[in-house]
Amino acid sequence: MKKIIPCLDVKDGQVVKGINFEGLRLMGDPVEMASNYSKNGADELVLLDISATTEGRDTMVDVVKRVAENISIPFAVGGGIKTLDDISRVLGAGADKVGINSAAVDRPELIKEAAEKFGSEKIVAAVDAKQFPDGSWHVMTHGGMKDAGLDAVQWSKMLEELGAGEILLTSVDRDGMKDGYDLELTKAIVDAVDIPVTASGGCGNAGHIVEVFEKTDCASALAASIFHENTVSISEVKKLCSEQGVNVSDS
Repeated sequence: MKKIIPCLDVKDGQVVKGINFEGLRLMGDPVEMASNYSKNGADELVLLDISATTEGRDTMVDVVKRVAENISIPFAVGGGIKTLDDISRVLGAGADKVGINSAAVDRPELIKEAAEKFGSEKIVAAVDAKQFPDGSWHVMTHGGMKDAGLDAVQWSKMLEELGAGEILLTSVDRDGMKDGYDLELTKAIVDAVDIPVTASGGCGNAGHIVEVFEKTDCASALAASIFHENTVSISEVKKLCSEQGVNVSDS
């Protein structure tokens, strides 16, 4: 069954949204928004502390605790996760999974150690990918600003080998553009690994979610703007998915 996942990008305690990881606009309170999504059919949530890594600080444990107290669906937390202690703290605050991006690039063994200690099902490898002129996709870190010099497809395979339970794949090129998911990138990663992949970056309408499910074998579709701005509701997305033969849970 395919999952619909709203994403809350959090900076300074507020949900924000930008384009290509820049030009951030305030969207609202993360706890209130998470609660509304939980009540209105979201299958899971992703909470990203988008400036933790670039600002060199820890993830917002207080927000995680309050979100956990106010929702009834699983949620993953990413941003600023650098050590096993960070993971322990975030899971202890109530998160079901943690997303690891920049820290895994710096020290891939962290994924293996985390999977062994907490279980693969709790470890989400976040891959932010940008297409380069030669057609390859490079892994980007630090909020999509820094080229890690890694091929995104090969890196995704390695993350699976290290023990990651799933991949959260974001197209840096499509982020906030609302012109659809990067189907070529998503398919390349999905076809390269056997663990679930969540497609992210570029969703502008319900049809884009149907499209990414029909044209790739991704397990979940993540979106932010269309839900935050009330362009479409999760129940409307699920209705369209069902009408098009995509297997989703009832809202």
